Amino acid sequence: MKELSYLNKYLLKYKFHLLLGTVFIIITNFFGLLPAQIVRHAFDLIKESIDLYMLYAGFGAQAKMYSMFASTVLLYGLLILMMVLIRGFFLFLVRQTIIVMSRRIEYDLKNEIYEHYQTLPLSFYRKNNTGDLMARISEDVSQVRMYLGPGIMYGINLIALFIMVITYMFMVDAKLALFTLLPLPFLSISIYYVNNIINRRSEDIQKSLSGLSTFVQEAFSGIRVLKAFVREKASVKNFDEASEDYRQKSLKLAMIQALFFPLIIALIGLSSILVVYIGGIEVMNGSITAGNVAEFIMYVNMLTWPVAALGWITSIIQRAAASQKRINEFLNTKTDIVSEKNLELDITGQISFKNVNFVYPDSGVHALKDFNFEIKSGETLAILGTTGSGKSTVASLVTRMYDASQGEVLIDGHNIKDFNIPKLRQQIGYVPQDVFLFSDSVRDNITFGTSGLTDEQVVQAAKDADLHHNIMDFKDQYKTRIGERGITLSGGQKQRLSIARAIIREPKILILDDSLSAVDTKTENAILNSLKRIMKDRTSIIISHRVSSAKLANKILVLDDGVVVEQGNHEDLLKQGGVYKELYDKQLQTEEEVKDK
Repeated sequence: MKELSYLNKYLLKYKFHLLLGTVFIIITNFFGLLPAQIVRHAFDLIKESIDLYMLYAGFGAQAKMYSMFASTVLLYGLLILMMVLIRGFFLFLVRQTIIVMSRRIEYDLKNEIYEHYQTLPLSFYRKNNTGDLMARISEDVSQVRMYLGPGIMYGINLIALFIMVITYMFMVDAKLALFTLLPLPFLSISIYYVNNIINRRSEDIQKSLSGLSTFVQEAFSGIRVLKAFVREKASVKNFDEASEDYRQKSLKLAMIQALFFPLIIALIGLSSILVVYIGGIEVMNGSITAGNVAEFIMYVNMLTWPVAALGWITSIIQRAAASQKRINEFLNTKTDIVSEKNLELDITGQISFKNVNFVYPDSGVHALKDFNFEIKSGETLAILGTTGSGKSTVASLVTRMYDASQGEVLIDGHNIKDFNIPKLRQQIGYVPQDVFLFSDSVRDNITFGTSGLTDEQVVQAAKDADLHHNIMDFKDQYKTRIGERGITLSGGQKQRLSIARAIIREPKILILDDSLSAVDTKTENAILNSLKRIMKDRTSIIISHRVSSAKLANKILVLDDGVVVEQGNHEDLLKQGGVYKELYDKQLQTEEEVKDK
């Protein structure tokens, strides 16, 4: 219950649902007990009436006595029916309080987890796969809800019924009650040992299910690659193996759980036998009546389901504890990307890196080494380099997706750690290298993260990104819904839409992270010409492996393995005849070869 104690704050929040539900459970059980006592009176009445009936054999009073006897039995039957209906009504109220409470807590818990996910840094998402994240907010929360709903409801019912029934049993006959309850300690010991096995296997099942969800998510996301490499059968085979692992673990758990019910039924049956045997002896001794034996049998039957549910409740609690443990692992993970002074300033765009070193926390890769540069407000910086040279890391540090391992990142002379993070990011337009689009309309993707924009602004942003003519060719134009992750668009169209999404914000800082890699030279030139106007009086960082994109920059940095190997403007770097000149000549030669073809 240690892991489940996290949920106490929700139980406190919905305490009135829980308290009312408990009251309704007690009332429900009270009206469940009354029929047993009515049956006792009915049995005793029948025995006494039969004896009297036989005494009046041959007399006219016998018919009258029979009529009275039948009327009394009918009255008892109606009373039992009324008790059942009242019990059913309060049982309905029980579910409308405790089960409703569990659904509300489920809603709150999912929202809390999802909101917490949003606060976690990129390093968290690099270490944890998407399938596992989804499993914890769906499957694990569902297991927890079973504890909060049926688990608590039947648990309280079990406690209340035990207290009430056992009290009545001892009030009727202590000796018979002791013999009736004799098998229960053996049941408790059995449950204690079996539950340890259930707990271990429940955790294994949840881990297996998380892995299965991850596999399916990756398969669907990478369906193009699967089909292109004709790996459908291999994927099905791998899924079958992962599914078989989950099936085997589930069957092992089911086998253990299956031991509960035969064991419980056997012990309850033993209690019934003891009631009849010991009760029969007591009746013959005159200590109790036959009605008391019937009453005890009904009490034993009333305990059958709660005792049988004990194993099921325990299983629910164990699985919920295993799931909540997995949830708590993520909820206890705190982000280290926090604002130290919470400055909510309108920035001008001056950026400085001072002796910055950065090591990725998950992989240990040393991406930047003693990195220094400064851009004044309104200037443009181009960062070039080969794959893995650390270009994109600069964008991650400016947008504060990560914090520098050493050194300082300054914006307008303030340490970036001092800024209010949402306020800072709202003033930055970022076009990531890995474009992500939502399964929504083209217009909604362009205006993502903004509000109150006019159609003219949306169209202008699309024109600046050289995307307007493509959108107008679509059937529904700007209302066209694109597929998941923009699958219905080409690579170049996705990049240009991402550019439109960044520039429509009118950001103070514009970061283009290799955002023209999927477009041809002609489209690149059209976009660059538009960007000249857009980047005017706006601090811009162009990250690229193309020299052509760097021509717009006031200053160019050439990175290699996280170190600045060259810096200057376009003309100066060409004169130096170094790495930049080599890149320029190679790309110029490639473009000429393409033109010749």
